Amino acid sequence: MIPMGKKPTTLTEQLKAAIVETDRSMGQIARESGIDIATISRFLHGKGGLSMEGLDAIGKSLGLRIVADKPSKKRG
Repeated sequence: MIPMGKKPTTLTEQLKAAIVETDRSMGQIARESGIDIATISRFLHGKGGLSMEGLDAIGKSLGLRIVADKPSKKRG
């Protein structure tokens, strides 16, 4: 899990935060995404990963999308 007060930086951390912060239960997310609830739990607790298909399914069920930050140009 992400420590309180720390801003999630990686895609994994952001997905974990989105799962935790949603108003849906893990059971609901599991049903909507087709991903086993135990798999989601292991992912949230850092005990396992998700396949790309699993990431896509959970992201879709939560209505997530990736938005890239534009890096600032370094002046040199």
